[in-house]
Amino acid sequence: MEFKDYYQIMGVKKDATQDEIKRAYRKLARKYHPDVSKEPDAETRFKEIGEAYEVLKDPEKRAAYDQLGANWKAGQDFHPPPDWDAGFEFSGGAGFGGGGDAEAFSDFFESLFGQRGAGFRSSGRRSYSARGEDHHAKILIDLDDAFEGATRSIVLQVPELDAEGRVHTRKRTLNVRIPKGVKQGQHIRLAGQGAPGMGGGPAGDLYLEVEFRPHPFYHVEGRDLYLDLPVAPWEAALGATVKIPTPGGQVDLKIPAGSAQGRKLRLKGRGIPGRPPGDLYVVLQIALPPADTEKAKEFYRRMQQELDFNPRKHLGV
Repeated sequence: MEFKDYYQIMGVKKDATQDEIKRAYRKLARKYHPDVSKEPDAETRFKEIGEAYEVLKDPEKRAAYDQLGANWKAGQDFHPPPDWDAGFEFSGGAGFGGGGDAEAFSDFFESLFGQRGAGFRSSGRRSYSARGEDHHAKILIDLDDAFEGATRSIVLQVPELDAEGRVHTRKRTLNVRIPKGVKQGQHIRLAGQGAPGMGGGPAGDLYLEVEFRPHPFYHVEGRDLYLDLPVAPWEAALGATVKIPTPGGQVDLKIPAGSAQGRKLRLKGRGIPGRPPGDLYVVLQIALPPADTEKAKEFYRRMQQELDFNPRKHLGV
């Protein structure tokens, strides 16, 4: 998938005002509309222009795209970095919403704004309401915070338009209490931290969607943790008791004799706290000693001669 330079497609500078972007879109849409254009690539260009405008007309999408695109050029092979949109505060509903004819947009657009149930959405026209609009943001926390609970300082980027109609981001810092047992994808509600109310009404709320930073040992599924544990061939074959890390500290784990690659051993209740708590699954990964010395090579040759072992026997070969 190639990175798309929406500014290049629209023929505007990266610091263009919202009015300049709107004028460029109207001009290009008239030129390439398939019903009137004589250009051979009119339909393709019209779709590209519509997609670019969908992003650049929306200050929230545009601010996130600007940050993402700082290190990319048009045509480069592109895959969105994990959690690229974390830390952006946005208005409207809690889901990505392409707006317009989003189904006609490219895979590039879909990968940024249409693949998950959280992200940027333009709220469109709003009817009058005394209460302020709710805001949303994704935050990254350490897995350890889910075990103990914590108070963390969170910095959010708030896209805004300046007096000239150019997009910039304002940073605001919040002290957020991370509850013990919080799960990935769970929302933390901060009452009154959304948009200001109108006519003296109360402010909206801010909803923070929790994601965990990558952990060096574990990956998370719901409240369960998974640990890939390297074991020596003799530990798997003969059985052994080995020390393993858990969020609560080191414990002794008994590896049953005759364990195969990928075997899962369950430690009940050692996952993320809750009612009930999650479990910790230890997945055995058999690690082969390297044949990097003559002595080690000779040992492997003796194994080859003395063991009647064909790992491909089940394939009939």
